[in-house]
Amino acid sequence: MKPPILYRKRLIPDECILLKDDILLYRDEDILVTKWNTIRPKKDLHHGMSCYFLKKGIKVSKFCDEADRLLYWYCDIISHTWDPETDTYVFTDLLADVLVYPDGFVKVLDLDELADATAEGLLTEVQLEKSLRRTNWLLELIYSGRFGELQKYITDYCSQ
Repeated sequence: MKPPILYRKRLIPDECILLKDDILLYRDEDILVTKWNTIRPKKDLHHGMSCYFLKKGIKVSKFCDEADRLLYWYCDIISHTWDPETDTYVFTDLLADVLVYPDGFVKVLDLDELADATAEGLLTEVQLEKSLRRTNWLLELIYSGRFGELQKYITDYCSQ
């Protein structure tokens, strides 16, 4: 069976990239789990694994260095479309991001981009609302000590 086609769409900068080298590890109607190498090499980041929570609008990624050590968990707030005829997913980055470091430190990123994109008309009011609600849901999950509920999908499928 052919794997699905995956695209990552960003609003800032405006780009849509085919994730042609991502390897699908698992898929059902609620989640997709992939592993990948970086598209644009960075000093520390070498590869990772991602779990797309389709109904929650969250992508949780485990970012690793070349020695497979965890750098941090990177959580994107997303929306998606799926074309069943071509089995194509387009994941749109709704700009807000949350990083969770191994020591538990949490950092929220790109809220300024969220505001800029809304002001420039790149983001609809509905997308803004989804981004804020999904970020809030994710932060409440993290702060309540339940982030492991999301991490386990990557841990489970990437250790097989």
